Amino acid sequence: MIVKEEQKKEGNDEKLFINLIECYLLLDNRFSLDLYPICVPCLIKVSLKKEEDEETQKEVEIALLALSRIDDRNKIERDLYLNEVKEIIQYHQKHRNLTRLAYQSAWGFLIKRFLLDKSLEVVIANELHFEREVESELDGLMQSVDWKKKEEEMGETERKAMDIISRWISSIRYNFFSCNLWNEEYAELISRIVDLFRASRDNHNEMGKECIQSIKAVAKYRTVKLDDLLKSGVIDAGLEEIQRPTPNERMTYESLKFYYMLSLRFKGMTGDEMEEAKRKELKRKMLEKMEEKGVEDIFNSFQETFRFFFPDDSGFIHL
Repeated sequence: MIVKEEQKKEGNDEKLFINLIECYLLLDNRFSLDLYPICVPCLIKVSLKKEEDEETQKEVEIALLALSRIDDRNKIERDLYLNEVKEIIQYHQKHRNLTRLAYQSAWGFLIKRFLLDKSLEVVIANELHFEREVESELDGLMQSVDWKKKEEEMGETERKAMDIISRWISSIRYNFFSCNLWNEEYAELISRIVDLFRASRDNHNEMGKECIQSIKAVAKYRTVKLDDLLKSGVIDAGLEEIQRPTPNERMTYESLKFYYMLSLRFKGMTGDEMEEAKRKELKRKMLEKMEEKGVEDIFNSFQETFRFFFPDDSGFIHL
């Protein structure tokens, strides 16, 4: 139906055409490669609308939501989207014309393209300031949620905020997996994820798990400054989770996995990555923090429980 509508020489129903594309993407994100040159420009055109009336905002929101659904394993040529998506994001940064969901969706679409196009990193980090923008959005969204409530007790506004937060965390994880640049904005973003982890873990285990998985990606994949991790509070947050009187098995596993990834980072450090004296000092600080919390026996007991997850029997937490 999409192809037939696009091929019409006369009498093309633009609204029907847009609706067909949006419905298809919202139902199935594995879009045919042949359809990208047809459909991406169409949705981009809708997303570029600047009017702030409610009807236009909804049109833009749905178009960007549909774009954000496109499968991350299929590469889209940059000339189909990049300049336009940059314009959408930068215009919102100046005028705040998009809904929260629309803005997240614009970023979600761009970050998914990053997996197959590493050259986007400079645009994402240095031109559009992904880390700074996500931190600001998370601040606002977290204030919209009463974290003492369970999900079934929340109102519609709170549930919507939770959904958008979850989408941001997913985009953060995509970015951490792919990004190699490091700047001070990343350190602040990690601190914000730690705040979200602490706020959500009692009544929203799934979101807490998403947070610790994102932080785990930092430890494993990024050229992260390890002293920034110490400053962010993530070390303390993980230890708090492991020490809970009634631990959640999945959350405990993810926390332990974070420490495992961190220990591998320390073991793999070279002179090019960190001066030996600084590495030893950071290592000492981490071990002192663990000793202060009195968690050595706890680590050892969990290591036995989760042994099949951690192939290094010499002690995955010993740095």
